[in-house]
Amino acid sequence: MGLLDQCEELFKTSNLYDVIGVTNDASEAEVRRGYYKVSLQVHPDRSPGDGQATAKFQTLGKVYAVLSDKDQRAIYDEQGIVDEESDSLDQDRNWEEYWRTMFPKITLQDILNFEKSYKDSEEEKHDLMRVYEEHKGDMDMIMENVLCATQEDEPRIRAVLQCAIDSKELLAHKAFTNESAKKKSSRKRKADKERKEAEEMQKEMGLNSEDSLVAMIKKNQKSKEAGFNNFMDNLEAKYCKKRPSSSSGRKGKK
Repeated sequence: MGLLDQCEELFKTSNLYDVIGVTNDASEAEVRRGYYKVSLQVHPDRSPGDGQATAKFQTLGKVYAVLSDKDQRAIYDEQGIVDEESDSLDQDRNWEEYWRTMFPKITLQDILNFEKSYKDSEEEKHDLMRVYEEHKGDMDMIMENVLCATQEDEPRIRAVLQCAIDSKELLAHKAFTNESAKKKSSRKRKADKERKEAEEMQKEMGLNSEDSLVAMIKKNQKSKEAGFNNFMDNLEAKYCKKRPSSSSGRKGKK
C-alpha cells in the first residue's frame, strides 16, 4: 500500500499537509512542528500494544520525510504523487529512532538556556503583543499563555505591554489599563499556590535527577496551555535537529 493510501486509511485524508495539520505553503519549521505535534498524539508509548497507533506513527514519519525533502515536496506539490522508492521511505527504517533523532530529549540546561535568551527578546515582545490582542488585555489569560512567565515576571511584562500601548503599537484595552486590585490579588494568590504545590512536588520527587525536574516543568506548563502551544512543544519543535535531505533523484511514483 502506498503512502497516500495509508494516509487515507489511517487519517481519512490523502493530503499530506492535512495529515500533519499545516497548509501547503507552510515553512520548514511549521512542517516540522506539525509533524511533532501530531506524532505526539499517536506515539505508541501512549497506547502500548495499539497496532493502529504504531501504524499511524510510522506513516507520520513517512509524511514528514517527504515534506521535509525539498525535491520530494516539489514533486508532490506539482504532481500529487510520492516517490515510493525513495530511500527516505524505506520500509525497514526504524521510525522511532528517526523521531528521536529529529526531536532529541530536552535537558534542564536546554530549558534554562532558552528562557535566558527568550526573556526581553524581540520574539518575546511579539508573543506578548499577540497574546495581549488575542485576549483583549486580560492579564489572567496573558500570564497563562506567555512562555516562561512567572509571577515575578508580571511587572516586567506589564511594562513591555504598556510601552507598546504608549507607542501606539497596541490598543489600550480596559481589561488591562483598568484592572482591579482584587483581580491582581487573586492572580497572585493563585500563583503563590501553584508555586507551593511545585515546591511540594520537588520534595516528593526528591529531584534526584535532571529528568525529574524536567518532568515537573512539563507538568506545570501543561496546566497552563489554555489554547496556546505549551512551553515544551515550542522548545522541542523549535530546537529539534534537522536531518539532511535524502532525495533519491528519481521521478515520483504512485
